[in-house]
Amino acid sequence: MKIYVGNLSYSTTEAGLRDLFAQHGNVEDVHIVTDRDTGRPRGFAFVSMPERGEAIAAIDALNRKEFEGRTLNVSEARPKEERGGRGGGGGFRGRR
Repeated sequence: MKIYVGNLSYSTTEAGLRDLFAQHGNVEDVHIVTDRDTGRPRGFAFVSMPERGEAIAAIDALNRKEFEGRTLNVSEARPKEERGGRGGGGGFRGRR
């Protein structure tokens, strides 16, 4: 099950999140989302736990819990929305 973790400190590490969630079960993967241009963390992450029961327990235990000075928002991740292409456009539209 994929879990959304929001309101993270920008200094949070994947190892730190893995340790936090591992208290509630097996952690398969941790991914802190970073800005494409700057490479800086965006303040949220996704944690994958293979056992649904353990994932639900982790959500219940960690949602609204303080971690590294921030109050976490933890929930089941929603499927990624289709956003269509990155359309062209632009270009000069005036008279030449």
